[in-house]
Amino acid sequence: MAREPVTAAERGATTIADRVVAKIAAQAAREALGRPPRDGHKPHATVVVHRDVAHVSVTVELGYPSDIGGQCGAVRRRVTERVAGLAGMEVPEVAVHVERLRPGHEGRGSLR
Repeated sequence: MAREPVTAAERGATTIADRVVAKIAAQAAREALGRPPRDGHKPHATVVVHRDVAHVSVTVELGYPSDIGGQCGAVRRRVTERVAGLAGMEVPEVAVHVERLRPGHEGRGSLR
């Protein structure tokens, strides 16, 4: 006797914690900016998830002089791509906050 397929609603759902999505976002920001500076500052993220939509805020430190707008755009694109790909969530916004500019670090934090 063949069993009837079980609908998605009957199977249940997988929930991904906000802190997990925040770790994905922070790692994606590191990937977008390249290796972290010597002082060990790493991007960090906060996330608010509602259903399958993640609103992300990432705080970064950038080298200066550099293309700040370009780097922020690269972070937004990479975070959106990685959260969507790994967590299966829509990311309608990624707010990038520049916490500090590191003068004299040309070549670091370059676009990838």
